[in-house]
Amino acid sequence: MRLAPRKVRKAARPASFYALATVFALFVVFLYGPMLAIFVLSFQGPEGGLTFPMRGVSLHWFQKLWEGIGVVDIGSAFRRSLGLGTTVMVLTVVLSLLAGLAYRKKLPGGTPLFYVVVASLIMPSIIVSLGIGLEFRLMDAGVKAALERWSPEAAETFATLLGMYTSGLGAQLTWTLPFGLLIMFAVFNRFNPAYEEAARDLGATPWQSLRHVVLPLIGPSLVGVGMFGFTLSWDEIARSSQAMGDLNTLPLELQGLTTTVTTPVIYALGTVTTVVSFLVMGLTLTVVALWRRRAAG
Repeated sequence: MRLAPRKVRKAARPASFYALATVFALFVVFLYGPMLAIFVLSFQGPEGGLTFPMRGVSLHWFQKLWEGIGVVDIGSAFRRSLGLGTTVMVLTVVLSLLAGLAYRKKLPGGTPLFYVVVASLIMPSIIVSLGIGLEFRLMDAGVKAALERWSPEAAETFATLLGMYTSGLGAQLTWTLPFGLLIMFAVFNRFNPAYEEAARDLGATPWQSLRHVVLPLIGPSLVGVGMFGFTLSWDEIARSSQAMGDLNTLPLELQGLTTTVTTPVIYALGTVTTVVSFLVMGLTLTVVALWRRRAAG
C-alpha cells in the first residue's frame, strides 16, 4: 500500500521580508525609472517636449539626431568615444592580466604599489582630472621652452600634449585599471596552480603553460575585465572633463548639450548611448557563455 505524500506547508514570510522587498522595489524604480522615462520620451512626436504627456509617437528626434545638433558633430563624437573606449578596453585587459600574473609571486614593493593604484578609486574624480590637466600643461611649458631653444621653427607649430590618446587616455585608465586589477586578484586567488604544475610535468614551457592552460581558464574573466574597461570609458565624464584637450567624447558633448538643447533630441542621444552600453554587456555575456560551453565540450 502506497502512502500519499504529505503536503509540506510553506512557512509564512515574516513582515520584515515584505518591508525589505518594498525597499528593494523602490530602489529599482529609483535606479531605472529615469532611464525608462528618457527612453520613452525619446520617441515623442514632432511636437513633443521634454516632459509627459507624450505628443505622438515617432522616430522624429532620432532623425534630427542623425542630421546633427547645431554645431556639434555627434557622429564624430560617437566615433571618438568608440575608438577611445576600445583602446582603454585593450589596455585594461593587458595591464590587468600582467599585474595579476606579477602579483602571484612575491613582488618587491608590491603592497605600496597596490595601495597607490587602488587609491585612485577613492580620490575625487574631478581632482584627478584637474591634476592630470595641470601636469600636461606643465609638460607643455617644458617642451615649449626646449623647442624654443633647440628648434624655433618647431616651437611655432607646437600646440599641446593634451589630447584624447595622451592625457585623456591616462585619465580614463586611472579609473578602469583598479577595477581590472581587483578582478584579476579575485580570479588568481581561486586559481588552482596544480594545472600549471601538471603542464610543466608534461614538458610545457612557461609560455605554453600560460597560453594553453592559464588563459583558457581565466578567459571569461578577461572578457569581463574588457567589458568593465569599455563601459567605464564609454560613460566617463568627470575624469575626462579637464584632460581631453580640444576634442570631446560623446558623454562630454552630451553634458554640454544639456544646457543648450531643449528638445527630445537630447533624450534620443541618451537612448542611443544606453543601447550601446547594453549591447556591449550582451555581447560580453554571449562570449562568456560560448567560451564556457566550448570549455565544457
